[in-house]
Amino acid sequence: MNRNFIDWLSGFRDSISDYGYYIDFEKVHRNVDVIKVELNILNSLIGSKNIKDEFTELIRKYPETLKCIPLLIAVRANEIYCQDENGGYMYQFNIDKGLYNSESHYERYAYFMEQTGLFDLLENHIINNLVDYATGVETGLDSNGRKNRGGHLMEDLVESFIKKANFVKGKTYFKEMYIHEINFNWGIDLSAISNQGKMEKRFDFVVKTPAMVYGVEANFYGGGGSKLNETARSYKTLAMESDTIEGFTFVWFTDGKGWKSARNNLEETFDVMHHIYNIKDLENGIINEVFK
Repeated sequence: MNRNFIDWLSGFRDSISDYGYYIDFEKVHRNVDVIKVELNILNSLIGSKNIKDEFTELIRKYPETLKCIPLLIAVRANEIYCQDENGGYMYQFNIDKGLYNSESHYERYAYFMEQTGLFDLLENHIINNLVDYATGVETGLDSNGRKNRGGHLMEDLVESFIKKANFVKGKTYFKEMYIHEINFNWGIDLSAISNQGKMEKRFDFVVKTPAMVYGVEANFYGGGGSKLNETARSYKTLAMESDTIEGFTFVWFTDGKGWKSARNNLEETFDVMHHIYNIKDLENGIINEVFK
């Protein structure tokens, strides 16, 4: 196949985000539901005029409410370290570790609430309901998960085309398979791409046809960065090493406007790699042409 790199690159997409990419509301509500009872107990502090004493009495009576505190400052941790002019202290919000029954212990947590601004948040009616507030915080925290969700979008897209080509998961295609598994299942020696067995490479997919085993990588880069240059170089090497292995072919599906900042390295890989494709290629039926 004689292809022009400039034409191929011009077809790269700005984004492949789907509707579920932005916020996983199911996860948000699930996380809040776990602590909803404790949050409602803490609601009793909203508008308090004696918040320090009421908070101390509340955690003495309901120590499990402490597990809600990290979320109120948008932290996913059971241990939070804080340092100021009075020294440093590690606060434990994992109630499974137990609550120290001492006034100094309660004072410490009250001090934390005061210094972080949580007392002010509650005391001055800046919020009206901690369940609603926590839902908002969880929504914000979940936006950090977009990177992970984005990383799987291209894999999901490629897999959908593999399925449309009538390959069956667990039979004729496999997800996340290591080199040693390929060797075990089909007796193919991949030492040429594993540094003589010293490196354990995992492919996003492995497709098996009667004549060939295909190791498949799939990624999408919406933004640039040094990682793209390294990816292009490493996949170029992988492709060249794979060409020496009988019965095995390396296939790379990639896309994304981020590649335009690393186009030179990508073009070098394009020039030597037989099976490098983008989303437009997938839509034009490349799966059926390659996996034979």
